[in-house]
Amino acid sequence: MEYFEMLLPLSMILFFSKLLSKLCEKLHLPQVVGLLLAGVLLGVLHDQTGQAVISDDAIAGLGFVAKIGVILLMFSAGLETDVRQIRSVGLPAVLITLAGVIVPLGLGFTVSWAFADFAPDAVARSLFFGCILTATSVSVTVASLKELGKLKGKVGSTIVSAAILDDIIGVVVLSFIIALGSSGETAENPWMVLLKTLLFFVFATALGLFLRWVFRRLSERMTHHRTIPIMGFAACFFFAYASERWFGVADITGAFFAGLVLSRNQDAAYIDRRSDIMSYMVFGPVFFANIGITADFSGLSLASLAFGACFILSGIVGKVFGCGLTARLCGYSLRDSLRVGVGMMVRAEVALICAQRGVDAGIIDASVLPFLLVLIILTSFAAPVILKISYDWERDERIRSLE
Repeated sequence: MEYFEMLLPLSMILFFSKLLSKLCEKLHLPQVVGLLLAGVLLGVLHDQTGQAVISDDAIAGLGFVAKIGVILLMFSAGLETDVRQIRSVGLPAVLITLAGVIVPLGLGFTVSWAFADFAPDAVARSLFFGCILTATSVSVTVASLKELGKLKGKVGSTIVSAAILDDIIGVVVLSFIIALGSSGETAENPWMVLLKTLLFFVFATALGLFLRWVFRRLSERMTHHRTIPIMGFAACFFFAYASERWFGVADITGAFFAGLVLSRNQDAAYIDRRSDIMSYMVFGPVFFANIGITADFSGLSLASLAFGACFILSGIVGKVFGCGLTARLCGYSLRDSLRVGVGMMVRAEVALICAQRGVDAGIIDASVLPFLLVLIILTSFAAPVILKISYDWERDERIRSLE
């Protein structure tokens, strides 16, 4: 492939991604929806016969750029994770997280396995579909609660804390299922997979403690110096390489853990801003656009549409009822329990990252991506509206009680 074949598609991705993300911002939708739609538009162009704008070689090249993009996105997610916030909510956040992982995982597995006629060889594939549904992206919920002035309240703290744990557990489960889903010569004993996963976390924890000391010394000597984010990126890529190459754990887990290690450094926000610049400018838009480009709409049939509808319903019900009922059992009011469930149902980056990782590993095919896009758009629309209505009703009831 000649490198210049990528230049025009890259230009179009950046242009349409920015244009459509700003449009989504005006419509109060996550900007990630615009990035995905840009990819869908370019995917339609790529499928046109006779076009010479986006070649197959260019798509392959963009795929490599997208892989760097997903590593940077997970590194940034780790940097933005504040584990200390979980302590402010405590046990309820842990229980809500467990329900928000187990219930969607179980529903997604059941739906996929049922549509596979309960075939034994479909277990790993069905587990992966369930794993996709465990991911939570609370960026939309956080923005909505912040606008309503409720982010620092009981509901807001619970949702953010549960989402932090949700991402950590989800990424670990993802790595385990990818390893289990390997076939042929690459297949491994499940117990060996578990052992290597545990060894990775021992290795990462030991190295992380050392790196935390190194970065603390660097920050004391050269606060906000460009050396610090450069060394942060070096740590990110090393963790990603080591996790995938040496331990068979997904590279995004290593990148996330690297961000987690640096999240309590005094320059964490500075590193995150520099990471965001790299990701926001090029790598992020290419990653999301690549998902839209590779989304396969051609194989849709009545059976696949039925599966897609059940898959989307499982994603919504699993979070709303799983997290909402657990919050109710933890002593939350009925209204607050509904808010927790609704706030946790939104999907975006992490779900897409999980799905794309499964496609790359050959565990699932790209036919699930269109349904995942629908799930993202539906939950992104519904969550802010339901939360606003809920708090408006509460405010109106309070006003009526004072009259």
